[in-house]
Amino acid sequence: MEKKVLHVIEGREKHITDTEVVRQPLPSAQFRFASPFIVLHHMPAKYYAPGAPAERLHPHPHRGFSPVTFMLQGQGYHRDNAGNAMTVTAGDVQWMFAGKGILHSEGPSEDFLRKGGNYELLQLWFNAPAARKGDDPYYQYVKGADMPAVAQAEGVQLTLVSGNYEGKTGPLQNFTPIIAIWGAIQAGKSVTLKATPGYWTLLYVVDGQITVNGTAVNGYHLVIFDRDDAAEDIQITCKETTRILYLCAEPINEPVAAKDNFVMNTATEVDQAIADYKNGLFGTLEA
Repeated sequence: MEKKVLHVIEGREKHITDTEVVRQPLPSAQFRFASPFIVLHHMPAKYYAPGAPAERLHPHPHRGFSPVTFMLQGQGYHRDNAGNAMTVTAGDVQWMFAGKGILHSEGPSEDFLRKGGNYELLQLWFNAPAARKGDDPYYQYVKGADMPAVAQAEGVQLTLVSGNYEGKTGPLQNFTPIIAIWGAIQAGKSVTLKATPGYWTLLYVVDGQITVNGTAVNGYHLVIFDRDDAAEDIQITCKETTRILYLCAEPINEPVAAKDNFVMNTATEVDQAIADYKNGLFGTLEA
């Protein structure tokens, strides 16, 4: 049985700095949160000529969740004041748990800027349960080569980033069960993915054109499925070669208070996070 489509949401343009624009389908006016999925940003492909000047999101704070970067093209560089400094290369994924508070900066790596090329990524915010929001921050890096192939068929190149699927386990660890699958499906090919009843199930279409459970969907759109529908099948047929990110996760059934760079359970906790940052309790990090 095919799972019911609840929403198809366009990723609208959003300025995250004066010069950086992302596509944001979550949250939106149509649909707020599917906790643990709080925010989805797609930074579309941007070409950098060889020797282009550095462009970075300078040090900024987070608390209470994990920003997760799926690198589609190019190479980024991450630094934080927990001591992590790492490049993330196309096909790889990085997961930073902000916990009780962290400062980090991110942007194209120096090596990438020296050579030039296209730079493109997805960033998701994975919520953490209330019991873990006060934990110490930490970092995970997952190489594409360590992600097992799933839903294998001719013209289907999908790998498992996290969770358990088809008897395989993705290398990325989370506080709550999250299945994350990404990759490409060639034009004219079809694949069926399985959802867990009662879980939030999302499908982001990076580019291309597909039909999913009878609904036509183009690039820059997020499909949200009805978690109360007991059906399990996500049937995808590609009219064009398409890159996708498939997500299926156990809900975190707790209040969500999200503002600025903080994801907490109450507005009071968010206000405290903002005050702590202003008062220097998050520490320091050079740009």
